[in-house]
Amino acid sequence: MGHLATERPLNIMSKKENKFIKKRFNKNTYKDVDYFLLGAWNFKKEKHRIETYSEAKKSFLYEIFQKITLNARNEFFNLFLVNNNYSKYKSVIDIGSTPSIEKEQNTFLENTKDNQNVTCLSNQDCRILQKKYKNIKNVIIGDAKNTMLEKDSFEIVHSNATIEHVGSFENQVSFVKEMLRISKESIFIQTPNRLYPIDFHTILPFIHWLPKKIHRKILKFLKKDFFSKEENLNLLTTKELKKICEILNIKKYKILKHKLFYLTSNLILVIYK
Repeated sequence: MGHLATERPLNIMSKKENKFIKKRFNKNTYKDVDYFLLGAWNFKKEKHRIETYSEAKKSFLYEIFQKITLNARNEFFNLFLVNNNYSKYKSVIDIGSTPSIEKEQNTFLENTKDNQNVTCLSNQDCRILQKKYKNIKNVIIGDAKNTMLEKDSFEIVHSNATIEHVGSFENQVSFVKEMLRISKESIFIQTPNRLYPIDFHTILPFIHWLPKKIHRKILKFLKKDFFSKEENLNLLTTKELKKICEILNIKKYKILKHKLFYLTSNLILVIYK
């Protein structure tokens, strides 16, 4: 999943932050410890990320969930191949890459190892990915809503589970608008479906169907402060994806639906230029 964070050099961390790293970040609990030696991070968001990861591994459902996630993301990639006229010779940018070398987190990179024209963009420092994926041409730290890249920079723009983390609906429109600007041929955006009975971020059923303000108040009450904020989680429906296309006057697009246990768990917006 993609994340939004603010850069914070390692050498200006507070005593509290350094204590947290020494206590939590070791290769037994988190494989990406080298990421922190590379530079930028956001303490509160990364603290939440690691604690969630560590707690999840204690659950007997963890292995099952990981298998479901991997299978789903491989299916997303197959849909990407079918709907984007992809070849290993085309230039591709992955928007919202995450600094994890686990297959479940970067399935797209696992499946594009034979492409020497892959770029990753994230507002986290993802240089660790180049240690595993030697084919990555470039890693960019930037804002997905304003990449500062030239128009038509890449033939295909790909994004997996990032748009729900960019904030408000207006930010989500800006996110898609920027992807349109830097793409030559097509855009592939995958996001969880808000109407699926379970929210995979909080692993809670049904409450995300409530009005968003009420949903966030409940999450805060349940001590899930991170996901209670719009800037960290703003789930979308098919109707809202169509609204984005309408606002941006996008005519050539389709919305694919991925099902899990016979219900639509994920939505995929494919846009053609």
